Amino acid sequence: MDIRAAFMKLYWKMERLITPGLRSSQHAYEETLRDHLAPDARWLDLGCGHQLLPDWRETQEQELVSRARVLVGVDYCLESLKRHRSIRLKARADIGCLPFGHGIFDLVTANTVVEHLDDPKVQFGEALRVLKPGGLFIFHTPNGLGYPTILARLIPEALKARLACILERRQEHDVFRTYYRANTRGRIRRLAEQLGFDVLSLQMVVSSAHLVVIPPLVIAELCWIRLLMTRPLEALRTNIIAILRKSPTGPSSPPGGDPW
Repeated sequence: MDIRAAFMKLYWKMERLITPGLRSSQHAYEETLRDHLAPDARWLDLGCGHQLLPDWRETQEQELVSRARVLVGVDYCLESLKRHRSIRLKARADIGCLPFGHGIFDLVTANTVVEHLDDPKVQFGEALRVLKPGGLFIFHTPNGLGYPTILARLIPEALKARLACILERRQEHDVFRTYYRANTRGRIRRLAEQLGFDVLSLQMVVSSAHLVVIPPLVIAELCWIRLLMTRPLEALRTNIIAILRKSPTGPSSPPGGDPW
């Protein structure tokens, strides 16, 4: 057993003791997708990278993918697109200028991508444009008021890749610049109002601790997460899962028939 595995084993014991019921925010995001992914839906995943869900949810990812009539992934990183484990239809493109017509998709998603958007009004606008009337934009992103985001914003960009490797075993090419320009409930609501989205849900969730490999600090982190699980500190929870809807009375798709 390597040292990281030993730390993980210790962490799971501490997590069960200090924060019973805690789970990764990725579980909540996956459940949200499962609840809103209609059979035969046309689905677009923004910033798809090389997977839809974390490494340890590959089976669940394949099950979700199989439910969609069409699933398209978009990312600007060509190497990530080449390595994607489940999406067959992929396009290298900027989220701010999607290569699709109006009103094509039933569902647009983004998993830990919104924090990387440099102009979310434009990029949310593109998600709105390609959605059908009544279509959903579902995304999972860090809360700008959560402690991991606040700490991350204090870390110089040059050190972020190294820390991500140590704490999360992420490779340098999987670490991208963050802006956090649409990462609070207030900012999301304002963007939705400006663009014409209906806000169906802004769920505040907590997630597993980050400092797993530093046992003395992770105890303090788990104690804070336990407090975040209470209602009074809901606004400071670590992650947001948003469900926005394009108005059902919005413009319909342009003529031209089924693009698929």
